[in-house]
Amino acid sequence: MAKVSMVEREKKRAKLVKQYAPKRLALKTIVSDQSKPMEERFRASMKLAGLPRNSSATRLHNRCQLTGRPHAFYRKLKLSRIMLRELASFGQIPGMVKSSW
Repeated sequence: MAKVSMVEREKKRAKLVKQYAPKRLALKTIVSDQSKPMEERFRASMKLAGLPRNSSATRLHNRCQLTGRPHAFYRKLKLSRIMLRELASFGQIPGMVKSSW
């Protein structure tokens, strides 16, 4: 199990990303638009820099939904390799069978 504080921190980041996503997108389009005056683009970039750091989507880290493990994460299933193997052993993932020979 991952530390509860780390899992909660990731939840908080995800909430911030969702909250600020439209604002960030609007500011980024202004900054990247070459037809806008330089002063307006600069003001938009300063506003973008003024937003909370954790509201950026690049600060999110994928974690296992069951254990919170940050490494060996399968995006499609949202599970770590350990939980995937365990659930496959118990037959709880449809169509997946743990091989043994």
